[in-house]
Amino acid sequence: MTSAQIRQAYLDFFRSKDHKIVPSAPIVNKDDPSLMFTNAGMNQFKDFFLGDKTPDRRRIADTQKCMRVSGKHNDLEDVGRDGTHHTMFEMLGNWSIGDYFKEEAIAWSYEFLTETMGVDPERIYATVFEGDEADGIPRDDEADGFWQKVLPKERILNGNKKDNFWEMGETGPCGPCTEIHFDMRSDEERAKVNGRDLVNVDDSGVVEIWNNVFIQFNRKADGSLENLPEKHVDTGMGFERLCMVMQNKDATYDTDVFTPILAEIERLTGKTYGGSYATDAKADMAMRVIADHLRAVAFTIADGQLPGSGGAGYVVRRILRRAVRYAYSFLDQKTPFINKLMKVLVQEMGDAFPELKQQEGQITRIIESEEKSFLQTLENGLTRFANLDSKDGVIGGQDVFELYDTFGFPIDLTRLLAEEQGLTIDEEGFNAALAEQKARSRKDAAKEVGDWTVLSDEDSVFIGYDYLSDAGAKITKYRTVKVKDKPQYHIVLDRTPFYGESGGQAGDTGLLTVGGQKISVLDTIKENDLTVHIVKQLPDNPDADVIAQVREDDRQATSQNHTAAHLIHAALHQVLGDHAVQKGQDVRAKRMRFDFSHYEAMTDEQVQQVETLVNEKIRQNIPLLEQRDVPIAEARNSGAMMLFGEKYGDAVRIITFEPGFSSELCGGTHVKYTGELGLCKIVAETGVAAGVRRIEAVTGAGAIAYVDERLATLAEIRGLVKGSSNPAKAVATLQDENRALKKELEKMQAAAAGNVKEDLVKAFEMVNGVNFLAAKVPLSDAAAIKSLAFQLTGENENSFVLLGSENDGKALLTLALSKDLADKGALNAGVMIRGLAKNIKGGGGGQPFFATAGGKDPGGIEAALKEAKALLG
Repeated sequence: MTSAQIRQAYLDFFRSKDHKIVPSAPIVNKDDPSLMFTNAGMNQFKDFFLGDKTPDRRRIADTQKCMRVSGKHNDLEDVGRDGTHHTMFEMLGNWSIGDYFKEEAIAWSYEFLTETMGVDPERIYATVFEGDEADGIPRDDEADGFWQKVLPKERILNGNKKDNFWEMGETGPCGPCTEIHFDMRSDEERAKVNGRDLVNVDDSGVVEIWNNVFIQFNRKADGSLENLPEKHVDTGMGFERLCMVMQNKDATYDTDVFTPILAEIERLTGKTYGGSYATDAKADMAMRVIADHLRAVAFTIADGQLPGSGGAGYVVRRILRRAVRYAYSFLDQKTPFINKLMKVLVQEMGDAFPELKQQEGQITRIIESEEKSFLQTLENGLTRFANLDSKDGVIGGQDVFELYDTFGFPIDLTRLLAEEQGLTIDEEGFNAALAEQKARSRKDAAKEVGDWTVLSDEDSVFIGYDYLSDAGAKITKYRTVKVKDKPQYHIVLDRTPFYGESGGQAGDTGLLTVGGQKISVLDTIKENDLTVHIVKQLPDNPDADVIAQVREDDRQATSQNHTAAHLIHAALHQVLGDHAVQKGQDVRAKRMRFDFSHYEAMTDEQVQQVETLVNEKIRQNIPLLEQRDVPIAEARNSGAMMLFGEKYGDAVRIITFEPGFSSELCGGTHVKYTGELGLCKIVAETGVAAGVRRIEAVTGAGAIAYVDERLATLAEIRGLVKGSSNPAKAVATLQDENRALKKELEKMQAAAAGNVKEDLVKAFEMVNGVNFLAAKVPLSDAAAIKSLAFQLTGENENSFVLLGSENDGKALLTLALSKDLADKGALNAGVMIRGLAKNIKGGGGGQPFFATAGGKDPGGIEAALKEAKALLG
């Protein structure tokens, strides 16, 4: 069976068992602050297990895009080293939300594997939870009994808490699980060693393929367990591993999930992939890394997460750079290469995941841009490596860590470079620096979340589309949260006008009055589908009635900016084309940023066209047309804009400003009429990533303040060029005069340098076989000094030239070596300048043949010149 047939067979099987087949949630997790990425199929159903939301169907199944590259589940460093680890993978799952339990889950798992897929039942092993005395949980004899209906006792094994007790996190729903393992070995191997001895043994031929979790407990903050009111089933089966079983392969990379990508890597590099257990370990490992990481990066970009410098964006960039490093180091790819694999990925997975196919061009461009950038960084890192000092043949751990942290060099690449020069690296020092960084990160992210104190089980209802205040609400639950050891408190109400941050719109602030006690709401967030109010103190009487009041000015300004984002989105379609779709937004009371797909900078004329069109719609005072609880199928057919990477429910909300102009699925807040924006001014249009641009704009009072500021600046300029009827022309004339004066000054500096050069040529002396010159020069222009140094070394063989200069109370050292002297390798300008810079209380660096240093103590120049001579003596 092909992988596509296997995926479809699973979905069809559970559809026949009355399961609702739902689409995969985005791989980028936007609804849960505890997760960057979706790392399991159950993530999108977390609200159901927590009891915060009730599903329309209690039986669900899907295939979920998952990624495990951070936190507790982090497989990144294992990827490529064997044939089964991945960053991005598919998880086939079926769920029961308070419906069926252990008996059906076990029976259907066995039925699907043995009857639908036709696997050999003699090769199946199952594990059940052995119990835990500390938690007071007995062995799962119930699951054991159901397995005994289809498996002999000797193929049902006990599993410990690590393998057979699943927990959502430090707190929350949890329960015992039963794992299904499959013996992949040949008949000869199976005759030698019993498969039960290889269950849960790494690198064995017996692999886990399916895990059935029976969620029946809740883990509290104090570590104790309590029974949940309903029992649930949460299963997960590794799609790639199932393909490995069905296609009789030794590794997931040998299945048709990966072989087309690997074949394209072979074609593009001219290398041959030897398989998962080949002898050319480095090249084969590199190919596996690239094939895996391509999928991870492509899917995250498709779901709206661009590579970046922080958060989830940094993780995506790190994954891509890891792939580039392996291609560079072990496949000799010195130019962008990974982006060329997108075509085959889309061919293989575009039908199952159309977001790849529809965004192929943009994803390709973004990957190529990131490759170009990092390849340059790699080159800079190699230059940095060439300038490193070694002590007794060992490169210091801090230097190795700097290469890792700043330039993205993995330790194995630095180790390889060191070995080529007969050096070793201080791995212990590197590990210490790495551990210190991780400790800092953990401290910065430290967060202790207490248990919810539940006052009632009422659902939380958002009424903020219609009201900004509400009297008579009730607190349903609250908890304490410590962030960096500072306490915060979370409060949930049975109904609230406060909007929780989501969809790029900031959360509301305001006031809760609880029984007369006033409590400020610092922020409002969404935790899955739960609206959580963040406050600095808890009320004295949590049972009292609550008056909830949103800060109206901020909500109005935020709503204006959000409506402006919709109008700009629609205007971009008219001015640039339908490809200019939203890739992200940040909407707040005082800020509006809108990211969109476009492959080049907008012209000033295009920006003006967008702004003009938006302001036309504002002046027309178009009313908001809001449709709530629209069935998702009806919304799709309506033509309303739907965004990749967004998770839509069965019923959605459509926001329209003038049918045919702006209509989008949206959960945010908006003004009732476009005229409430008053004015929209676009203040910036910039690039964010390859194929992604950003517009920043202001509306309402913010736009008026922006215009006033610009008019005040213009008035100030008019005052500076008094008597001119055209201030712009007057400023241009001043700029022309300034450029002319600069050129004249450069000529004077060059002439001065020529005069100085005559004296310097006479000052050369021979020091230990080197034509040496160290002098302070009466020049201040760094470019002129650099030119002078190159002239002196170019005209004098085997020469060492150090020039000191002073400008504006600062010191400058310029060190140049002639090419023949630098090529010998005994002297390195970049290394030497760092030591000399200490004399002027500064620092510097550069290349082996040329380097500079700046410092705050010109009085140390003479000492630096003397030390330079001593270095040669």
